[in-house]
Amino acid sequence: MAVGMSAAALVGVLAAPAQARTTPLPGPSALPGPSALPGPSAALASGSPSGLAWSLKATATDSRFRGLAAVDRSTAWVSGSQGKVLRTVDGGRSWADVSPPGAAGLELRDIEAFDARRAVALSIGEGQDSRVWWTEDGGASWTETFRNPDPRAFYDCLTFFDPAHGLAVSDPVDGKFRILSTADGGRSWRVLANTGMPDALPGEAGFAASGQCLVSSGPADVWLATGGGANARVLHSADRGLTWRAADSTVPAGDPAKGVFGLAFRDRGHGLAVGGDYRTGQASPRAGALSADAGRTWRPAGAPPPAYRSGVAWVPYTASVALAVGPTGTDVTLDAGRSWRPLATGSFDTVDCTADLACWAAGEKGRVARLEPGDGGE
Repeated sequence: MAVGMSAAALVGVLAAPAQARTTPLPGPSALPGPSALPGPSAALASGSPSGLAWSLKATATDSRFRGLAAVDRSTAWVSGSQGKVLRTVDGGRSWADVSPPGAAGLELRDIEAFDARRAVALSIGEGQDSRVWWTEDGGASWTETFRNPDPRAFYDCLTFFDPAHGLAVSDPVDGKFRILSTADGGRSWRVLANTGMPDALPGEAGFAASGQCLVSSGPADVWLATGGGANARVLHSADRGLTWRAADSTVPAGDPAKGVFGLAFRDRGHGLAVGGDYRTGQASPRAGALSADAGRTWRPAGAPPPAYRSGVAWVPYTASVALAVGPTGTDVTLDAGRSWRPLATGSFDTVDCTADLACWAAGEKGRVARLEPGDGGE
């Protein structure tokens, strides 16, 4: 059994000093001390965690879930193959199949949720296979709010700045990435002008592997991860997608299967990138990178994840702790991405952590899990 760790335990032992925290706690409350949080704090402090693991939550499906929207410890949404969307409101003890009508056979690779009732889901593919659905009743009903009319476009990922404003990204059309924008929570969409988008590299594209090729932080900053070209790049916009600036990452590319697959920013300055070569058995050196200047420059992790990783998430209320997942396991960084070490061997494609200190992961064969203390799991 490989060992994982709970987000609450991580925070209790490894949280930065109060003045260094970058995510404010909701309301006037203060972060509880280690003694008030679950998990074997002494083991974590010694760097030898034990007794904590990913706790698998039975979903009764074999869909591959690359889309994950964790709302809190009780509520999470997942989306994936076979047009499937599931939702739990009891911490994963039970799941409701709330798949959009007409989505069967499509790949729902990304989902963004604001609470237990409101969510936006994206299916990927060429032309009309790229669609967006919106619900405000917990998935009891869905409205298709966008169907891609351009056979040259292929949408990969969604992100939202707030419950009203969001973006979706398509692989390059006419030599530039295409950005779709909403200002009403996903009820309607418009394609933004591409005049502020730099030219794409030959062969460059996004990866619809974890719902994390397009991520945002704060009211206006957004980042786009790429691969497939000569360099794996990260593009940054500080004005909700109107203008962009491209920077080379240190993750290897130069092949359609290589590049940056997932991004996470804990504030507008500090970001993590993970990726590699998604082909089974292929080496993925330099699979992690970090930035401290809003993605203008990137440097490689000194001890990167040991293999391809598709998803990454910061643990809230810390300046240094994050998780990365992929088909061969989960890794943790305790120093803001400078070094990574293995935590678990189970396969996951995407990971998300919430403000109430819950971390969820999802992946192949219907696998969904939450980090919990205990001897079970993986």
